[in-house]
This record gives sequence, structure tokens and C-alpha cells, in this order.
Amino acid sequence: MTFLSRPEAIGRDLPRRDGPAKVLGTAVYACETPADNVAYLHLVQAAIARGRVTELDTTAAASLQGVVAVLTPGTAERLASTEDRELAALQDDQVAFRGQVVAAVLADSSETARHAAALVRVSYAQEAHEAELRADSDDLYAPEQVNPAFPTDTFEGDVAAGMAAAAVTVEQTYTTAMYHNNPMEPHATTALWDPAGDGFLTLWESTQGVHSTRATVATVFGLEEAQVRVVCPYVGGGFGSKGNSHVNVVLAAMAARAVPGRPVRLALTRRQMFSLCGYRTPTIQRCALGADRSGTLTALAIDVVEQTSRIKEFAEQTGVPSRMMYATANRRTTHRLAALDVPVPSWMRAPGECPGMFGPEVAMDELAEHLGMDPVQLRIRNEPDVEPGSGKPFSSRDLVGCLRQGARRFGWSRRDPRPGVRRRGDWLVGTGVAASTYPVNRMPKSTATIRREGDRYVAEIGAADLGTGTWTTLPQIAADALGVPVERVDVRIGDTDYPMASVAGGSSGMTTWGSAVIEAARTFRDRYGTEPPDGAEASGSVGAPDDRYAMHAFGAQFAEAHVNADTGEVRVPRLLGVFAAGRIINPRTARSQFVGGMTMGLSMALHESSVLDPRFGHVVNHDFAEYHITANADVGEIEAYWLPEHDRHVNAMGSKGIGEIGIVGTAAAVSNAVWHACGVRVRDLPITLDKVLHALEEQPGR
Repeated sequence: MTFLSRPEAIGRDLPRRDGPAKVLGTAVYACETPADNVAYLHLVQAAIARGRVTELDTTAAASLQGVVAVLTPGTAERLASTEDRELAALQDDQVAFRGQVVAAVLADSSETARHAAALVRVSYAQEAHEAELRADSDDLYAPEQVNPAFPTDTFEGDVAAGMAAAAVTVEQTYTTAMYHNNPMEPHATTALWDPAGDGFLTLWESTQGVHSTRATVATVFGLEEAQVRVVCPYVGGGFGSKGNSHVNVVLAAMAARAVPGRPVRLALTRRQMFSLCGYRTPTIQRCALGADRSGTLTALAIDVVEQTSRIKEFAEQTGVPSRMMYATANRRTTHRLAALDVPVPSWMRAPGECPGMFGPEVAMDELAEHLGMDPVQLRIRNEPDVEPGSGKPFSSRDLVGCLRQGARRFGWSRRDPRPGVRRRGDWLVGTGVAASTYPVNRMPKSTATIRREGDRYVAEIGAADLGTGTWTTLPQIAADALGVPVERVDVRIGDTDYPMASVAGGSSGMTTWGSAVIEAARTFRDRYGTEPPDGAEASGSVGAPDDRYAMHAFGAQFAEAHVNADTGEVRVPRLLGVFAAGRIINPRTARSQFVGGMTMGLSMALHESSVLDPRFGHVVNHDFAEYHITANADVGEIEAYWLPEHDRHVNAMGSKGIGEIGIVGTAAAVSNAVWHACGVRVRDLPITLDKVLHALEEQPGR
């Protein structure tokens, strides 16, 4: 559609509308409403990795003053659907992973519920389990597809012949760790059943999608969707873990049904979140690259091994970005899964692209080293004209522009390519680069309504704001679509009482919801003109994307790393990213997303690793004391820039989605910078001092 002729709100650096409410503490989260007569739920978790519960002694817990009920497989209601085994709470005595919920205590206070849960005595019949991911396991299998619906394997040309014909080859194995999303706000639910007996359930839920949560809960409890309302105006972070419903919402609703008319609150503890809310699978990536003397790729292969849970499959699409990133006639990508006795993995920021760009982008740096070629130029040399595999033209692709502008801003031309030759006092200094990409996703089934209310316009859609800026950017889109000042536009989001909205995931939120708002505005103006009466209303839905084009965002990440020559300590004083991600709706919220993603990528590079003890099947560093996350002190300067890009093929705004691309490539850039600093290739994340110290000790002169 054509925007009406008025000063544009899109592109303005407007402050966050939800900022004052969050700063003042008036923003209401799932664990804060309703406030009166609340009962509290606390969970009892399995202490074995596989087996069954043989006895549950709840006598002491049930007799504690203030305990309302104890839910066990013997007392809990039978769910209407147990097809999703992750959500089949308390339906039998089987234990599929350590940390699985085996009972729950409902009490008048959170302290009583927690104390009573500790009094529940559980006996088990333990069975042999397997919780360790190994590339040489004899029971790896190929899933039918990888998330969300990509082919498991792809083959183009003859990789073996391409490697044989290459002048230079790289064949290495790279690994990424297990990561947990760890949003600041824990997974929390407040559930209330209508005491009138008509089966109406209200959920105040911390979720990335109120409508998808409603659909899941309705299915599990055998309700019509109209019998469930989900409310979530504010989310304290999610990073994918709140994109799917987990067992906590089922348990809260189950407990609330036992006390109709009384709200039941369940807020998972940090430790419980390491078992019950998903995580990113560890990956083992066998990468092979071949090139001629000019640096042109003759072959590219990535063979991925990762894990899933025995009770529910999730196959991360780790090899998928290698299918389109660089041009080559010979390409192979494969995925194999190990089904283990572990919790269910799920989405985490940039699933697929985030881990899947680590191995190949470090391998590209190794290839550049062997060729004696600048790693920026190597990437430019292998730029495809059309999307590999599909042959579709790109709607827009400016990776080259990102690399060149990033190199200029970073001072790349002054870089000595030799590793381990620059020092600042006790610190060896290096720089590295890696590329970023993320697909443009536009989800179906999203609708917006626009209404005139007095002298204001209101856009309603059941969208979510995870801290990404939805409260601010949707009014900017609606204002331009209506041709009115943004100050006259309000939005209402985060409630299933509003029109259907897709999940906030896959960097699809603004692409999808903004498109629905524009369609609603077009219908509104077509119906009422420029002087609509009070109460005028119109709706619009998302149309099908233009599948004639391959749609992706791109970026280039540059890092400076310092390695202490005596201790092996690694520091990253500078990160710089340049992105080609379509039209930027709001520079302030966009910069926050880019910088946040890059910070998370730095955390992946240097700190984050969920350490699973295979003997017992659980993550041992399951709190913020031991699961280390990047803090402000870990990086001195983070710079995020973007190229002017208005992609008319992706949607009416010309935007692409920016929530995830910032994390993609950062870890590889840091690893490449560490090599440049000290000459050590760290192919296994995170980059810790023990992985470089041995090489430093072997350097001449020590």
C-alpha cells in the first residue's frame, strides 16, 4: 500500500513507550496479578535420569499447616491430550529425565509450598540411562526434518571430487556447548478457573505468544479455545524459551482447577528452569572446505550431530545456513540426532543460524590463513549471484557492503595478518571477522484491528513485547499507514481478547504484525476516508509472502581480542557489527536489539556452557552463580551500524527483522580474533584460558 503523505514516523528515534512503566515498577508481569487470595505452587522434581516412581510419601507435606493440596500421578486429573509428552504432567509414574516433575504442592504461601515440597519423599526404580552426546554413538539417526520444516540433508554436486580438486582444504570439527536461555523474568503463570463451572480458564502467562499458548492449553485440557483467555502485556525476556508452552503452564492450570475461583501462582526457580524450559542443544560440527588458489570454493560440507530428548524430538537446523551463505558447485549438509535421557531442547535466539555459523565461519578463517588471503576478501570472493540450492534471486543481499563498511569502521586495513605478533604490555592483541545471516520470516494467521476512539486511533493485536519494542514500533507503523501523527496512535497487545497474532519468534514479529496493521489501516481508510467517525473500525490480515525471492538479512561482525601472555585470560574490548536488515523502524530499539544479540554472542564465545554430568543426567551449574553470562565489564565498546536498505519485496514496511541476527557470527569472530592474537585455534566453545595456555607456554622465549 502507499502511505499517506505526512511526516514519517517509521525511522524516527522515538523513546520506548513502555519505558516509564518498567522504570517505575508499574508494568504488571505474570507473577504479579491478580494479587488477592493467591495460592502458590511448588514442584517436586525427579532425582534420577530414567526409571519410574515406586512410592510417593506425601504425609508430612499434606499435614503441614497452610498446604491446600498435593498433586501426584495418583491424584492429578487425567488430561484430555498427552500427545505432547513434555506437557503430560503427572499422568504416570515414568521418569524420562532428571528434573522431571513428579509431584507438586499447593499452599497458602510460597514459603509453605516450598517447605512442603521438600518434605515429599520419593522412591524410584532406577534404570540405565544415556545422557552424553557423542559423535561416534552407534544409534544416531536422521530426523524426518529439522526445525521448523527444512530437509534433514541436502546434496549438490560432488563434495569428494570438489575436495580432491582443491588447492587448499580445511577439515576440522567444531563444537558448541549446551546453552540455557535464562531470561531475567522466570517462567511464571497465574491461573484462575471460573468458579461458575462453565470451564473458563484465565492465564496470566509469561509467553511469547498468547494465542499459541491458548491453543496448546485448550488442546491439553480438552477445552474450546474460546474457554481460555491468556494475558501477557509485558514479558521480561524470553530468547525463544517462551515461544512454546512448557509444563509449568499445564501444572498451574491443573492446580487451579482443584481450587476454582482462587488464583494459583507458579514461578519457576532459576534451577528449575534448567530442566523444564528448553535449551539449545550442544552441537558437533564436522566442516570441510576446499578452494582453488584464488580462494574460490570448490566444496563445502557440514555434518552436524546434536541431541534431543527421548520423549520429544527437536532437531535444530544447524546446517541450514551453510546451504545459502556462499557459492560453490559442491555442497553437503547433514543432521544426525542422538535421543538421550535429557530434558527437551527447544528454540533459543537464532536457532540454527547461531550455532550453525560458528564452525563454518571459523573454517573460513582457517581457509583464508592457508591461502594467505584476507578473510574479508575470501568471503567477498564467494558471494553468490542467486540463492544456492533454490536458484531464487535475493530480494536484497548486501553482505559485501556490510563487510566493507565494517572493515573501514574497524580499521581492518591496518591489520597485520600474522598471528601472535602484537602486544600491549602483557596482552597479545588480535582481530577477527565473521559473517552473519538470518532469514526473513513472515508468519500466517495474524490479524489487526484499527478503531477510531475520540481523537485517537487504536490498533489492537495479540502481539508480544519481550523487551524488543513492540509497544513503540507498532504505533509508528500504524501512524504512517493511517497518515496521522504517531502521538495520536495507541496500541493494545498481549491478550487473546485482541485479534490473532503469531508467536514473537524467528525475528518475525514486526514483519508479521506490522503487515497486519498496514492491511487493517488500508481497509480502514478505504472504508472511511480521511475523516472517520468515532467508533469506526476495520481489520486486516497478513497476506502470503512473495515466494519468488529468497529473503535474508546479512551482517558482518568484527572483534578485537586480548589474550594475557602469562595467564591465558581472554578479553574482548571491542565488538563492531554492520547489518543489512531492511528498513529500520526505530533506531533506538534496533540498536538495542543488535547490541543485545552481539552481547549474547560474546557470552556464548567466552562464558556460557551448561555442564551436564552424564553420570546423573543433570546440569550441575544450574544457577547464575555458576552459569556465567557476559556482564558490562566483559566488553569495553560495542558498536552496531546498519546499511540503508528498503526491501520492497519482503513487506510494505521494507523491514526484515532484527531480533536474532546480532548473535549470529559473534562467537566465530571472537574465536578468529583469539587465533590472530596468540596463534591458537579454539574450535570448542567457550574459549577459556585452559584452551590457549598450553600454546602460550610453548612459545619461544618462555
